[in-house]
Amino acid sequence: MKPLRVRPPDHGALFVVAGPTGAGKSTLVSEAVSRIPGLSFSVSATTRPPRPGEREGVDYHFIDEPTFVSWIAEDAFLEHAHVYDRRYGTPRRPVEAALSAGRSILLDVDLAGTRQVRARVPDAVTIFVLPPDLGTLEKRLLSRGDDPEVIRRRLVLANEQIAGVGEFDYIIVNDDLEAARAVFTGILLATLHHRARRGSEISRVLAEIRAPRTP
Repeated sequence: MKPLRVRPPDHGALFVVAGPTGAGKSTLVSEAVSRIPGLSFSVSATTRPPRPGEREGVDYHFIDEPTFVSWIAEDAFLEHAHVYDRRYGTPRRPVEAALSAGRSILLDVDLAGTRQVRARVPDAVTIFVLPPDLGTLEKRLLSRGDDPEVIRRRLVLANEQIAGVGEFDYIIVNDDLEAARAVFTGILLATLHHRARRGSEISRVLAEIRAPRTP
């Protein structure tokens, strides 16, 4: 799909996307970033080593444990978490700089991360992506060929994440990819076109209609 022609807003928006593994978040996020100008995916920091093909500053910021702990002390994260003996976090300053410049950012975090972000950025727009049902989610996870214990842990985690679904602004049930894509893109575009982000455009139009016209 080709990129959309979208006038940039005066102020960028912060979108927080959550949902269990296998719900289809990554597909929706990557397609939205490729279609909406000025929208980008935040690059997280992690203490885990790079996997084959991963690039520093593109996939993650790869840092060691002492550096991560020092960043926490410096209040350098919008959110951070300890997952399976590794740390992950969203650097705060790059996100704030992007929003101030009129660019918008997408975060893919869990329920706890969403709560942390909302405490810091109350106007962040939160979106939860649900699978059609837990049976479908289990089938999607099984199709990946992961270890049964890994799948079991992910299903337990999915229940914990879904329990907080009522805290989110928007809910998308990904039972039809085309529909989910349309709803997701619609939420992003509607937010970026809210009058609160279009002050300069409103001023321009009002100035134009009020200006004296020569016959």
